[in-house]
Amino acid sequence: MIISRKEIEALSCDIRRIIDGQTVDLRDNLEGRLSTLKNDIHTLSSRLNEKTKNLQEEKAAMANTLADISHQIKTPLTAMMVMAELLETAPPEKHAEFISNLKQGLTQTEWLASTLLKMAKLESGSAAFNIIQISAAELVDIALSPLKILLDIKDQRINLIGVAELFCDKNWTAEALTNIIKNASEHSPPGSTIEIAAATNPISHSISITDAGTGIPRERIKNLFARFGGSSKGIGIGLALAMAIMREQDGDVEVEGGGDGRGATFTLKFYARG
Repeated sequence: MIISRKEIEALSCDIRRIIDGQTVDLRDNLEGRLSTLKNDIHTLSSRLNEKTKNLQEEKAAMANTLADISHQIKTPLTAMMVMAELLETAPPEKHAEFISNLKQGLTQTEWLASTLLKMAKLESGSAAFNIIQISAAELVDIALSPLKILLDIKDQRINLIGVAELFCDKNWTAEALTNIIKNASEHSPPGSTIEIAAATNPISHSISITDAGTGIPRERIKNLFARFGGSSKGIGIGLALAMAIMREQDGDVEVEGGGDGRGATFTLKFYARG
């Protein structure tokens, strides 16, 4: 088959239009090397356009994320700056209170930075998961370790019932569980008990955390796991991290809103293997 100069010039013109960002459909149903070339160029162009679109969406998402991070970090930093200024002229009896508030702000900022790094690791696909068998009781013990001071300050107790053997990554899943329990503590009054229940059935193994709060309105449940938008207390990223960790292990986090004297229940669900 002879390819004419006119056909080459037309194809070259179409390629230049594609380079300029125009949408050109080069496909045809004819036979021959030129038609094959046109179809291949069209496929390449479509894939490049799709990648460009994805990059633009990722860029916009990153810009929104950075704006959210900036806003969330400014809140505790501003409060700490005010406390530091007041501390200079405050009477001695106020020093302990201001120093305590400064420590709380530092802890909140440190936790935010650590959580954001873990989210970034998950989203970039660089997080390694080592799936092992571990008991729910051992996992709860690990998850409670960083929360002991918080629970002690609020005089809150943990009541664990039930038995379950889980197949998951110990460290990442403990991180998810820590964030769920921390959320339960923040929404429970001082002196209360947070209930944790482990359970097993033919379909899944689970750990449920029930707080001692007033429940969650139905309209808020759908936004609970949105980054920076899920909580009326704290900074709203812990639940998003917990969900991301569970989804990476083909698991899930389910929520029962409670209410009418019952607290909310968050269930980490691991589907049975094999």
